[in-house]
Parts: sequence; structure tokens; C-alpha cells
Amino acid sequence: MARILIVYYSRKGENYWNGGIKRIAKGNTERVAEFIQNAVGGDLFEVDTVQSYDKDYYKCIYEAKKELQSNARPEIKVYPDNFEEYDTIFVGYPNWWGTMPMCMFTFIEKYDMDGKMIIPFCTNEGSGMGSSECDLKKICKGAIVKSGLAIHGAEAEQSESKVAAWAKKSF
Repeated sequence: MARILIVYYSRKGENYWNGGIKRIAKGNTERVAEFIQNAVGGDLFEVDTVQSYDKDYYKCIYEAKKELQSNARPEIKVYPDNFEEYDTIFVGYPNWWGTMPMCMFTFIEKYDMDGKMIIPFCTNEGSGMGSSECDLKKICKGAIVKSGLAIHGAEAEQSESKVAAWAKKSF
């Protein structure tokens, strides 16, 4: 039986939402991560950066763009103690500037992914998976990186059946 970890970064508060800004109490990616857990089990782990992104959405995406351009690796507050025990890793994130937030690179590059199954999922407002699947294949040497699922952020709350069906057939 697979040992499943669902690791994700998610943004609460101001988010881009169908062409405007909306405040949300729970991040879209967090919702999708919870739907995956409901469908296939596993443990949830939320990535949290030492330096928080700005609460203002537009300032946040400017910070994210600067991190991408400089290939930054933002520091993460804590890591799971037993990562090596998992063989199936769902990796979730909002699509920022065509890929994962740079903190997800920080997290993933910390570990040896050889022999693990990596299953990406993202939330977005129209850009799909972007280059994140290719990026994961580059940094997850020796892992099997499956095709990901992109969920429109504004529809995340209503996506449980779609997410569950995808998660169940992903491994």
C-alpha cells in the first residue's frame, strides 16, 4: 500500500479571482489538497515560508516574479520529519508566472526523489500547469512524474468530484 504525502503551498487572503481580487479564508490549493486527502488518504503538509509574501495580491505577485527571475530559494519554516517514508507525493501549488512558487523548489530540492512517484496539481486563473511538470521532471531525478491536474482557482471549492476522480486514477 502506498504511503502518500500531499505537500502544498497555498495563498489565503487576497487572490486573483475571475478578473478581479477576492479575499478568501482558505487558499484554493489547500482546498484541492484536502479533496485529494479525502479521496485517497495520506498526510497533508503545508509549506510555509520564513519570509511571508505580502498580503496585497499585486505586491505578492511582484515578489514572486522577482524570486523567479533570480532563481531564489525562499527559506521554509519546517519540513516533515519522515519524508523518506513516503513513496507517493502529491505536489500542489498555485501557478505563479508559469510554474510553481519558488518555495516549492526549495522544498523539493531538499530531498532525494529517486524511486518516488510525484503527482503534481495546481490552481490557476487560466494558465494551467505552465512549465511546472517539466520543472518537476528536471529536479526530481529518478522519480516518476505523472501528468498533473490544473484546477481553475475560482472553481476550486466546487471541484471535489473532479479532483477525487483524478486522484484515484493517478497511481
